Amino acid sequence: MKIRSKEPYWLLKNGIINSYPSLTKNVSCDVLIIGGGLTGALMSYQFSKEGYKTILIDKRDIGTGSTSANTSMVQYEIDEPLYGLIEMVGKEAAVNVYKACEETIYKLDKIVDTLKIDCDFKLTDSLLFAKNLQDADGLKRELACRKMAGLTVKWLNADQIYKGYGILSEGGILSETAARMDAYRLTHALIDHSVKKFGAKVFDHTAVASVENMASKNYVTVDTSAVIESNFIVYATGYETQELIGKKIGKLVSTYACISEPLTNLPMALNDAIFWDTGNPYCYFRTTPDNRILIGGEDENFKDPEKRDALIEKKESQLVSMFHQCVPGMDFVPDFTWAGTFGQTKDTLPYIGLHPDFPNSYFALGFGGNGITFSVMAMEILSDAVAKRHNKFLEYFGFNR
Repeated sequence: MKIRSKEPYWLLKNGIINSYPSLTKNVSCDVLIIGGGLTGALMSYQFSKEGYKTILIDKRDIGTGSTSANTSMVQYEIDEPLYGLIEMVGKEAAVNVYKACEETIYKLDKIVDTLKIDCDFKLTDSLLFAKNLQDADGLKRELACRKMAGLTVKWLNADQIYKGYGILSEGGILSETAARMDAYRLTHALIDHSVKKFGAKVFDHTAVASVENMASKNYVTVDTSAVIESNFIVYATGYETQELIGKKIGKLVSTYACISEPLTNLPMALNDAIFWDTGNPYCYFRTTPDNRILIGGEDENFKDPEKRDALIEKKESQLVSMFHQCVPGMDFVPDFTWAGTFGQTKDTLPYIGLHPDFPNSYFALGFGGNGITFSVMAMEILSDAVAKRHNKFLEYFGFNR
């Protein structure tokens, strides 16, 4: 599946940071990770750090799938508000998910700081603002629910939001825990560290041809006819996993993003938060260290890559118009616009854990608009799973839920 359009900003900005050989001879390992995006990079870091002999493969260049199209807004909020998730999965599970997502932002900050990774990572606030009065009532319900859960949030009225950020709204929820970064650079840095520090092996342009699952071993044949023998497989293949599993595990959605030329009059306050609204279609935006504004949204059901990409010019115009409605008077000259595809599950939660049809195999699928935090959670969840340690999130995120 072609999961992004041709010109994602991060790939054009950074280029191919590292390249690796394709696999041409038989090898063996403890853990084989399939997928070299951010999720696979986090998995390779976790397992190689813990002493597992780790191999990572990807059919593309590293990080050039969905990761290069990511807008890299890191939030603990998932696609379903907390009060709605409580109705779906119960209060305990819903609160645990939200609080764990909040914790992962600080865990990610610690990883970046400890490894001294240059990926423009910055902790910020997050402002979810209402487009109309009806949405404001819903946000006030969400505010009370988050306070009940112990999350640090406060209400800003329309005047406070306009004076503070220049945004037109009917009020909103300000959360003090969020972040922004360059996920593509983080991916390359994590994999490079895993290789140099912990001895992980990486092979790009190496596609899986077939998989044979045995009682205690897996044998993966790649497109060069080389075979990888592994004790465990971790599939970090994102939204393409539906093709592997052979049945629908989520709805595929096309999404669009546009980044401006650098601005000379960018208000400093916009650097201190990431922003998203309650509109349908919704809009979200953030700044970059080189004074650009990145906006995204205008989602619609995925049909095929050609039809998705044919809408890029139209979606660019719509995104810019939506931004101007939110932030009137702000300059925005589009520089790059691109499209990507992501998946949504019925309960907006990811699939992380074993699949009954794939012995000795684990999946790390951060479906939804919160894939980065779910991928960070998957590091610990799958580490516990392989080591046979209890982790409540294996039940919350399992395929049998």
